[in-house]
Amino acid sequence: MKKKRSLWLLTTAFIFAQFAWLGLLGLWIYWYVANYIIFQQVGDKLSPQIVIDSPSVLIFTGGIILIVAIAVVMSFIFRYFIVQMKMTNLYDNFIANVTHELKSPLASIQLYLETLLNKNVGEEKRKEFIGMMLADSNRLKKLIDTILEVSRLERKVISHHYLVYNAGEAIPNLISRSIGHFKLPEASYKIECDTTAWCVLDLEAMQIVFDNLTDNAIKYSPNGVSIVVRVAEKQDHITIEFTDQGIGISNKDLHKIFSKFERINSANIPNVKGTGLGLYLTREIIKSHGGKISAKSEGENRGTGIIIELPVYTDKKRSYLNTLLKRNVNPGLKGDNNG
Repeated sequence: MKKKRSLWLLTTAFIFAQFAWLGLLGLWIYWYVANYIIFQQVGDKLSPQIVIDSPSVLIFTGGIILIVAIAVVMSFIFRYFIVQMKMTNLYDNFIANVTHELKSPLASIQLYLETLLNKNVGEEKRKEFIGMMLADSNRLKKLIDTILEVSRLERKVISHHYLVYNAGEAIPNLISRSIGHFKLPEASYKIECDTTAWCVLDLEAMQIVFDNLTDNAIKYSPNGVSIVVRVAEKQDHITIEFTDQGIGISNKDLHKIFSKFERINSANIPNVKGTGLGLYLTREIIKSHGGKISAKSEGENRGTGIIIELPVYTDKKRSYLNTLLKRNVNPGLKGDNNG
């Protein structure tokens, strides 16, 4: 509430300052023009003994330039403060979300451990508790891995394992593995593949991409998961269209979803938790592959489509993909599509 009030006060002060400068500029122009007209009309009729200096064009122009420069500088300062306040707000939300994401599984694990320690639990129940604790620990590991992965990407210290793969085999395998991680029923997804082109992939990184997309599709599909993935070859790139039938995204939020810490709140699913890093990490991984990623949606409750474009591998010496391959120990090696 205080941050919103501060932002409102800052915006009001900026608008007031701009009107003040513009008002001063208007008065200055009015004063100059009025005096100039007077000098033109009565200057010759005045006594030659009276010397009246006409307004200096140089001073007038310099003053206008100074005022405009101050207004532009104020605009940049205002924009900087707005960006900083927005980043601070997003960072605070990120900390709150991460704290919740860490605290919830830890509390669950602690409860199961205390129950096992203080009560005589049957063998079947004990196995169930252990399974739940493993699931919670995997959830913690995934959260920590995501944060570390983002940190490594931004510091450009991530280890690369780029190899050449047949896209028609490697990409469906990665998608199937992600779907298997989340134990989705076979009727809830469909994979269509129409390409035999070769592409350069870091399989571990791309697995993170499809894990994040599948996880989002599950989170934002309250009425049941329905995923369709289409892999096709178009000219010099491979297109992967990952579509769900979830709550969708409004047009004004489409450009936000790949930003760091950004999470789209929806009244349809108010309790969805997350760090706001999943799609940001996804975008950075796709960019590191020389590809592009975008989102589309026909509106709320109309589903969401994520479109990924990856370049087709060519043997050109100066291509970006060959630069990626040189980062590996064996740059010319073709990978095993089974990962």
